[in-house]
Amino acid sequence: MQVQESARYSKEAPYTRIAVIRLKGLADTPPDVERALDLLRLRRRYTCAVIDERPSYVGMLNVVKDWVTWGEIDADTLTELLRRRGRLIGNKPLTDDWVRKYGWSSIDEFALAYIMGEVNQLACPENKPWPKSGNKVLCIPKLKPVFRLHPPSGGLRSIKKGFNEGGDLGYRGIAINELILRML
Repeated sequence: MQVQESARYSKEAPYTRIAVIRLKGLADTPPDVERALDLLRLRRRYTCAVIDERPSYVGMLNVVKDWVTWGEIDADTLTELLRRRGRLIGNKPLTDDWVRKYGWSSIDEFALAYIMGEVNQLACPENKPWPKSGNKVLCIPKLKPVFRLHPPSGGLRSIKKGFNEGGDLGYRGIAINELILRML
């Protein structure tokens, strides 16, 4: 009975938004880890993807925990990430004008709606119709789903240890926001 109640609760509440950053490179990566990283679209070092906390994503994060770090992203950090590192197809920067074209007043408003669960995805699918609500498109058309980041200013502590052991790998909670701001 307890499992059914928790499953029912998770369908009603929006999923938490998680930022995942790949910290290790390509050498000596096992095939199952490589496949999970590919599904998360983390194909290069220092790339970031924003996902939700679905069970399938949580399972992938458990497989790649020794190659990535992740945690809950907040609206302010997501806004900065979209403004400074968001790219459209053709490597054009994401601007407020582009977001206004699709019904949002600014990138800030879109980021807040995404964090609150009103918007389900950042980037619109290419070959499918875009989800709409009134005059707003519920995603950003032509946005690349991965953000290319710089190495963190001040460096990393260790990419061989978990975050709880004094390193940088694995789950770090809301401390991911500070790392993302150092990598912008």
